[in-house]
Amino acid sequence: MSPQPNPGPHLTSADVARAAGVSRTTVSFVLNDTPSARVSEATRARVLAAAEDLGYVPHAAARSLRAGRSDLVVLPTAGAAIGRLFSDWLDRLETALGSRGYTVVLHGDRSADPVAAAAAWAQLRPAAVLDMSDGRLTPEAAQVLTRAGVRAVVTIGAAPVEGIFTLVGDQSEIGVAAAEHLIARGRRRIGVVMPAERGLARFADPRLAGVRRVAEAHGAEVTTLPLRYSDDAAAALATLCRALGLDAVCGYNDEYAALLSAALGDCGIDVPGEIAVVGADDLLLARVVRPQLTSVRYHLPDADLVAERVDQLVNTGTAPALPDLWFDVVHRQSS
Repeated sequence: MSPQPNPGPHLTSADVARAAGVSRTTVSFVLNDTPSARVSEATRARVLAAAEDLGYVPHAAARSLRAGRSDLVVLPTAGAAIGRLFSDWLDRLETALGSRGYTVVLHGDRSADPVAAAAAWAQLRPAAVLDMSDGRLTPEAAQVLTRAGVRAVVTIGAAPVEGIFTLVGDQSEIGVAAAEHLIARGRRRIGVVMPAERGLARFADPRLAGVRRVAEAHGAEVTTLPLRYSDDAAAALATLCRALGLDAVCGYNDEYAALLSAALGDCGIDVPGEIAVVGADDLLLARVVRPQLTSVRYHLPDADLVAERVDQLVNTGTAPALPDLWFDVVHRQSS
């Protein structure tokens, strides 16, 4: 390889071209993996080696301009707030999108105003926005994104949203499944954990509504139980559960349910003899705690299939609907 040039403070593709002894066009073809370009394997290897030696990183915006479209996918971080199950799924989705040439960007804006949030995401001019926080995106917000050139707008919700490719899954069905399980086992005084942590109310509220719907149909009582995720808060709530005479608790998810179940045991309250406990997500945690935790299992579409739909939306503007989310109860020792 010829001696490396002495690049200025900002590396460009011209520096890579000089180091590799090729044109900038060839560098562009190689680094953008242009399918129609005829570049020999030897030249390709020389360009890649020069880029690596120099520490050159392609300019994403310039690459998007050359390609005629962005490869960015914006994923608002509020979507990862519902627990380990969903965050693990989002990790798999990010990998699947990356294998299709997209760059996933986490966005920290958590504006309560959907239109304001959409405007913040639109500033990046992404190819797609995947807002997985249930019920946040609106048709008006979708219009802001599509006017900015966003090709794929994807969300999750209890029902399809106009102008948005919607992954349909009703969070209230988690509460329905948990309550039906408990009532079938004779429980009639049900507490529902409402997590105090930011961003979880949009998931906790419909789950509570599902429990209430089933309880009302069977003459059962429902009590809300605000809980901050800490040992001290769980200990205080365990004492309150006994004072209220509850005989069952829906724990929002497995993490909150396991925390409260342990606190109940520490207070001498038998689980499930005195108080049955049900979580949600069916995490590994549910199987390793004692007593093992009954949980509402959450069935999500395969992440690779979702990435395929996003790619279809970006490239063609349309894609087949995804399977709906669905839920079932995994019965273990805690109930």
